[in-house]
Amino acid sequence: MKYRLSFFFALLLQSTTGRELKSVVAVFRHGDRSPISTFPTNVVNEGAWTQGYGQLTERGIQQQYELGQYMKKRYESLLRDGYKRKEIYVRSTDYDRTIMSAQANLAGLFPPTGRQIWNPKLLWQPIPVHTVPLADEKLLAFPTRGCKRFLLLLKETMGTKQVQAELKSYMKFLSKLAGNMGYDLKSLLDFTNQKLWNAYDALLVQKANKMRVPYWVGRNTMAKLKTLMEYAVTGMFGIHKREEKSRLQGGILVKAILERLTSASQSAEQTKLTMYSAHDMTIIALQMALDVFNQLLPPYAACHFFELYKEDSGEYTIEMYYRNSTSADPPLLILPGCSAACPLAKFQQLVSPIMADNVEEECNKM
Repeated sequence: MKYRLSFFFALLLQSTTGRELKSVVAVFRHGDRSPISTFPTNVVNEGAWTQGYGQLTERGIQQQYELGQYMKKRYESLLRDGYKRKEIYVRSTDYDRTIMSAQANLAGLFPPTGRQIWNPKLLWQPIPVHTVPLADEKLLAFPTRGCKRFLLLLKETMGTKQVQAELKSYMKFLSKLAGNMGYDLKSLLDFTNQKLWNAYDALLVQKANKMRVPYWVGRNTMAKLKTLMEYAVTGMFGIHKREEKSRLQGGILVKAILERLTSASQSAEQTKLTMYSAHDMTIIALQMALDVFNQLLPPYAACHFFELYKEDSGEYTIEMYYRNSTSADPPLLILPGCSAACPLAKFQQLVSPIMADNVEEECNKM
């Protein structure tokens, strides 16, 4: 009911006379993919996947294409002139699945029209997707590696009474799971190696694709694993010292997004659309930094929208929406302490605690 009222209020805001959408930033997860890896006793290996591990599937291409079509319709008034190089910026992490997701999305968003049609039998046009080498990626891949302070905060989080109590309630389940997967319990509990996460992911993807899973994997097993994974990512970016963790992780992206929206509010030749093609962890880190995370793992092609409006008064405001379903309108997300249409200056003020001036310096602080 809360989301319905929020969305109604948002539509009411958007219908206000003279209110103008000026710029949008979209952060989305890639589409459906094959598993990232597997575990020793799995009945399905990499050879079962056409392109191997971690690759976008045909379903994933379709999901991103449809997201592009949705964005084309949602932002029809903003992007009515189609693709224009100076108005669009697209960046992806340097993974096949995210680069391909961006390309599939753009195919749905900007089919060529008029003079842009270079082949009447192929209504598609190439649009640049920018990346940096994975070793240099500090904006879209979380948790960032090599941040000593963040690792210390993770260790502190694991040691809190709250987390220890939660972990204790799962110990019997995890001990049995470790044996079934071919791991020792200590190795499985080391969350930095992502063995448990990758095993859950492999099983989830196999079930989604109607492939075999080991005999010991039942509905209750998957449900319990899902709850544990959701708690784990919440603990990774929150629970203990959320603001400080965010300064070292999702706050980096928040800062970059605000810089783009602020620039759009100050320039006549602003970028109308910025797209970031990334991962579930990117969305989690971003939303945890903004304190709007719903503690549920983002589905494939989930997208967090930031919309910059110029109000009748001349003031600039930001609205946020989270498209995590294709069967309902994306719910409005409200930054704690602000209104649905949050004034740009107020937004900047509220998120200032999670934006570091020098991330590298803070990462080395012990």
